[in-house]
Amino acid sequence: MTHESYVSGERSAALIEDTIGAYLDRVAEQDGEKLALVVPHQGVRWAYAELKTQSDRFAAGLLRLGLEPGDRVGIWSPNCAEWAVAQFATAKAGLVLVNINPAYRISELEHVLRAVECRALVTATHFKSSDYLAMLNTLAPELARGRDELHSAKLPALRHVITIGSGVHPGGKPFDAVSKLGDEQALQDLEDVAATIDPKSAVNIQFTSGTTGLPKGATLSHRNLINNGFFVGEATGIAPGSRVCIPVPLYHCFGMVMGNLGCLTHSAAMVYPGESFDPAATLAAIAAEKCDVLYGVPTMFIAQLNLPGFEQYDVSSLRRGIMAGAPCPVEVMKEVMARMHMNEITIAYGMTETSPVSFQSSRDDPIEQRVSTVGRIQPHLEVKIVAPDGATVSRGEAGELCTRGYSVMLGYWKDEAKTAEAIDSDGWMHTGDLATLDDEGYCRIVGRIKDMVIRGGENVYPREIEEFLHSHPDVQDVQVIGVPDEKYGEELCAWIIPRTGATLDEDTVRDFCRGQIAHYKVPRYVRLVKEFPTTVTGKVQKFQMRELMIRELASQS
Repeated sequence: MTHESYVSGERSAALIEDTIGAYLDRVAEQDGEKLALVVPHQGVRWAYAELKTQSDRFAAGLLRLGLEPGDRVGIWSPNCAEWAVAQFATAKAGLVLVNINPAYRISELEHVLRAVECRALVTATHFKSSDYLAMLNTLAPELARGRDELHSAKLPALRHVITIGSGVHPGGKPFDAVSKLGDEQALQDLEDVAATIDPKSAVNIQFTSGTTGLPKGATLSHRNLINNGFFVGEATGIAPGSRVCIPVPLYHCFGMVMGNLGCLTHSAAMVYPGESFDPAATLAAIAAEKCDVLYGVPTMFIAQLNLPGFEQYDVSSLRRGIMAGAPCPVEVMKEVMARMHMNEITIAYGMTETSPVSFQSSRDDPIEQRVSTVGRIQPHLEVKIVAPDGATVSRGEAGELCTRGYSVMLGYWKDEAKTAEAIDSDGWMHTGDLATLDDEGYCRIVGRIKDMVIRGGENVYPREIEEFLHSHPDVQDVQVIGVPDEKYGEELCAWIIPRTGATLDEDTVRDFCRGQIAHYKVPRYVRLVKEFPTTVTGKVQKFQMRELMIRELASQS
């Protein structure tokens, strides 16, 4: 331990130097009978031997279509068995899977497909209000001609559209039909290709949702992802035969890395309770499959705890899991441990660009450490906390968190300038998160650099005020933002979702704060709302809240 805010993870366990495809091959050989994937809404229940068979045939079919190692294959779909098959198949064939947010619309889809020049797209036909095929036909009307290969003016690289489901659609190839191309010769060709794949090569591109500008494609390798999945699984306590409930989206690292690869590297079962998060479906899957591990972002746990009839679901099999993806309120964490039997639940912190996890709490950490920090450094990684001038700050001081090690992405796809802004010449990934390290190496995330509020010269971290307001018995969830103010530069605004039946009002909230926190931390504005604007992964979009408040305050003045 040094006085500086720098930590390095232990290195007793060696890094995995296999490709994802080779690892699945080995698990299928050694633990082929173990349960691998359960998807209740599709009636899927596969052991690892079957998952390998399904993935290999689809991979061989992709190669038979003419795809070559390094080609990009987009996937635009909610959670389903085909998502997992595509993930493992593209990895085995040396292709690069491009995750596309199921909520994307036409312009966003066009940006992604063009930015990384996808040669194939695996797509659902529809989901909720999204008619994927209609959007595709708007972008590429040439699809309707029904030719074997697509040649589109707007999407010049795209050659194949592969549709999930049993229907036949003009210009599309059914997923199962591509798998049937994987005959014995194609499977042998696949093995020849798989033997040439470098674990350090790109296997996945994920578009990070920036609040300004177009999303950037974080490019991740086999080595990035499989090691992070393994070490996260170790810290979580996933064991051979564990059943991991994965209600988080697969298109995000939480689902495909911490979920799918965390299970693969521990011969555990992936359980997808639904196409997207639904609290009732999630609780039902936990009860039916006796899941011992549950993943989720805080808003998901809050939704389950507050679901009418929650007590009717038998979740007594739960023991451990991960709450991550957003700051985890202390009171919510305590309630999950008490009411959902998850005494071994951990907190994880990271970002897409670091595959994703850098810090995770331990299952045997003291309760106070588990509910108030994001734990300690993961193996084989380094972290430092730096001041604006780049100097490493002392323990306990806030600064920007920087990560270095195997998990750091290869870069943003074909964007050297943005990559250089994020990863410095010494290999440090600058996260944009404000954090502190204590003398024991526990990390606290105190906010985003861009979220920090400067009120009358005082630096205010919204996270601190959110934690305090969560201690009010009538507060279900809360988000604190800064809004412009002529006198102080910025003022604080709290958006609060009250508990059902609560009688909160603005004055009650401010009275609760007075005398308990410094006067400049008491929110000037309080808004009681039913929900927050969020991304599909459940991350709260504070910039939208800020914009709405600015318009509201302007109209009032």
